[in-house]
Amino acid sequence: MKFLFDFFPILLFFAAYKMYDIYVATAVAIGAAAVQTLLFWIKHRRFEKMHLATFALLAVFGGLTLLLRDPVFIKWKPTVINWLFAAAFIGSHWIGAKPLVQRMMEHAVQVPPPIWLRLSWMWIAFFVSVGFINLYVAFTYSENTWVNFKLFGIMGLTFVFVILQALYLGRYIQEEKAEGGP
Repeated sequence: MKFLFDFFPILLFFAAYKMYDIYVATAVAIGAAAVQTLLFWIKHRRFEKMHLATFALLAVFGGLTLLLRDPVFIKWKPTVINWLFAAAFIGSHWIGAKPLVQRMMEHAVQVPPPIWLRLSWMWIAFFVSVGFINLYVAFTYSENTWVNFKLFGIMGLTFVFVILQALYLGRYIQEEKAEGGP
């Protein structure tokens, strides 16, 4: 359910684009992100950073798209988000004691410290690559192709990357010793 809630703005963007155009879809995505952020706050009495970042970037890039009637700004948004994630992952190597990926996942998985560093660099490479791929699709192919890529392509790439990450991590997961065992 959280997965659908997190993708609520992009799903509505996609549907609005298919029914209308890029400008209506952009306005719908901005509204959906605002509603998403507000609903999360009402339910949890706190904001989720991802929702705030998405809403802020949608408001800026989507607002420019609507104000200037130029879809180039909304096409840049996925790249900017991915590159900001990459920057956050890079920054976490120097801010705090652990890479961001370790802070996010160590409650569920225990692996040796060098594996967390490798995994962090893999995520950084993934985010940077997806940013460049988005620009390539956005400015090489039709707007319709880009909209399809924005939903299905980026989600598909992320899904494949997460599966590969799980397979990679599986080789290094440290088993917890059973009580009373050696």
